[in-house]
Order: sequence, then C-alpha cells, then structure tokens
Amino acid sequence: MTTPTRQPHPTTTPPPSTAPDPSVANAPAPAPGPAPGPAPANAQAPAQAPAPVPALGPAPATGPVPSPVPVAAPGPAPDPVPASAAGPAPVSGTDAPLPRPESAPAPVRAPRRVAVVGRWLRAGLLRSAAILLLLTVWETAPRAGLVDATFLPPVSEVARAWWDLLGDGQLGEHTRASLTRSFGGFAIAVVIAVPLGLLIGWYRPVAAFLGPLLELFRNTAALALLPVFVLLLGIGETSKVSIVVYACVWPILLNTISAVGNADPTLVRLARSMDLSTPRLFQKVILPSAVPVIFTGIRLAGAVSILVLVAAEMIGAKAGLGYLINASQFNFAIPQMYAGIVTISAIGVAFNQVLVTIERRLSLWRVPAA
Repeated sequence: MTTPTRQPHPTTTPPPSTAPDPSVANAPAPAPGPAPGPAPANAQAPAQAPAPVPALGPAPATGPVPSPVPVAAPGPAPDPVPASAAGPAPVSGTDAPLPRPESAPAPVRAPRRVAVVGRWLRAGLLRSAAILLLLTVWETAPRAGLVDATFLPPVSEVARAWWDLLGDGQLGEHTRASLTRSFGGFAIAVVIAVPLGLLIGWYRPVAAFLGPLLELFRNTAALALLPVFVLLLGIGETSKVSIVVYACVWPILLNTISAVGNADPTLVRLARSMDLSTPRLFQKVILPSAVPVIFTGIRLAGAVSILVLVAAEMIGAKAGLGYLINASQFNFAIPQMYAGIVTISAIGVAFNQVLVTIERRLSLWRVPAA
C-alpha cells in the first residue's frame, strides 16, 4: 500500500512595502525559505557576510539572509574648519604678501609739532621777559610817583605820541632821512674796509708798515672829529655820511685783519701744496674761515653807524631822528623825544638781526660745536 507523500505548505511572503526603511535600504533582501521554527540543537548559524558597500540601488536578493547591519542615516555634511581656527598657511619665498598700507601705523606728528611750538613759545617768553619787565616798570613807576612823570612819562603816553608822529608823517620823514645817511655810509665802509683788511692781513710787510697809523686813528673818537668834517666838507649831507664812514671803517678793518692773520696755517699749507693760485686760496680757504670774525666787525659797525649819525644830526641837520630828538627836547615835547629814542632802538635791533641772518647764510659750512 502506497503511502501518500506530504507536500510542504507554501510560505506566504508579505508584499514589500512601498516606503523602504532607511535603516535597511542597502541591505540584501531575504530569500524565501522554510517557515520559522525551533532550530535543531546541532544546527549551525549561518555565516556572517561582510558589510556590503553602500550602493545607490537595491542589492540583488540572492544568497543567505544575513543579520541586518544598521547603517547610519545620512546627515548634513560637517562644516569646514574656518581658516582662522586652522591658522594662516605658511608662506615662504617671494610669495609672501606685502603689508597693506592701511595696516602700517600712521606717523605720530601732532605731538612732535606741539613740542616744537612749545619750545618756541618758551624761548620767546624767555627772551622777551626782560623787555616786558622793563616796560612794566616804565609804566608803573611814573604812575606810582616813584619818578617825575614830566620827565619820564609812562610808556603808554610814549606809544600814543609815537602813533601821532606816524600818523602825521613826521616819523616816516625823519626815519627815511636817517636810514639813507646811515646805510649809505655803512655800505661805503664795508666796501672799503673788507678788501683793505684782507690785503693788510695777508701781506705781513704792509701790516707792519701801517700798524702804528691804524692804532693812532682807531683810538680817536669819531665824534671828536665831527667839527673837522663840518669845516672841511660843510654842513650838508657829505659831512654826515663821511663821519659815518669813518666810524664804521675801523671795526670792520681791524676784525678783517685779525681774521686773515689767524687763519689756520695747516689749511694754508695744504692749499699751497695743491698748487692753488692766490685768488683760489682766498676763495677756498681764507674767506670761509674769516667770515665769522669779519661779520662780528660788520655788526659792530652797524650799531656805530646809527649812534654816530644821531649825534651828527643833533649838531647840524634839518631832518632825521637825531634832529627830531633834539627839537623835541628844546620844545619840551618829552613823549615825542622818547618816541624818537624808541624808534632808533628798534632800527638798531632790526638791522643787527638782518646782519646775523646774512652771517648764518654765509656760514652754513660750519659745524656747530658740541
């Protein structure tokens, strides 16, 4: 009798879901097999397959069913490390970028300018402190009764008289006449005394021959010879200019002789060894070294020219600052007299400052002493 063979019941596989699970999207689909049941004791577990490489599409449903391997869900890509955190890239050679102009520190000039202005102000105050003190005493002494205001009026009254003389034209007329005589005689004295002093100082026999005569006239006061000049040249402009020339010649002449005689002999011998001619020797060695001493004599002559001229105008003149001072004294116009004196002082200071400026321009080669 034949025993009928049992047919295995077909295992029904659930239809795949339309929405794939992201955790097992890339895993291989399980193959159909027998129904789950108790596994025999001696059954071996299926071998684990290596983790598949993620692919874009589903893997073929072949082979044994491995245990599902969880795959991390895709997330946003990590942010790149900022350049500031990573640090600047090393740069070497000529590829290094040049510093930008705005990154360089701006030069600090304002404090330096303030310091320079401050030094100028302090120097100006220091130089003018004595003059300011004199003007203060001049103003307060007559008003306090320390001196007679009739003979020494306050400086404010003198300034008012000076302004009145300037307004009516008298001060300008007298100043112009005095400056013409003074500067004319001074210029003639410079033209005569400087070349003569160079000649006498360079040639020793000439200096020895004229030395006694120079000593005689340099010790004779110019104002003592004023009557002689008036008798010989008259009372006009010639006598006044001549007395100024005579008074100005001696300081310039004597200082020029001394400057040439005291020239550095080493420099002179060095110039002669280079076969320099006498004019070139004077130009390159003698004159540059003699300029400071010569200008000392010129500055003294500038002061002398004004003083001698004022004295000459007091004796015989119809115009000039000396005439203004003398006439104001006779008319008892004391503020006008002091106004003329102050004008002469201001002209002397300004003239001396001009000469100092010229001396500095001609002595730029000199190295200041430490």
